[in-house]
Amino acid sequence: MADHTYKFSVAMSCGGCSGAVERVLKNLDGVKSYDVSLDTQTATVVAADSLDYDTVLATIKKTGKAVNGGEADGEVKAVE
Repeated sequence: MADHTYKFSVAMSCGGCSGAVERVLKNLDGVKSYDVSLDTQTATVVAADSLDYDTVLATIKKTGKAVNGGEADGEVKAVE
């Protein structure tokens, strides 16, 4: 099974915002690695095959941050 790479555009205004996103990703089963950048307003997640895009999206949204765009393995996906 291949890993997935998910990329999200997330509205984050401070280190606390990016820290909140990092914390939820760190605790999500199936996340192999992640990079949350306050500078570029992005969260990139490398996930096991068993972890789907919608689950990662819902987890990031639980932080209360607006997700403005998303990709799954290079394919643009809905964020609604």
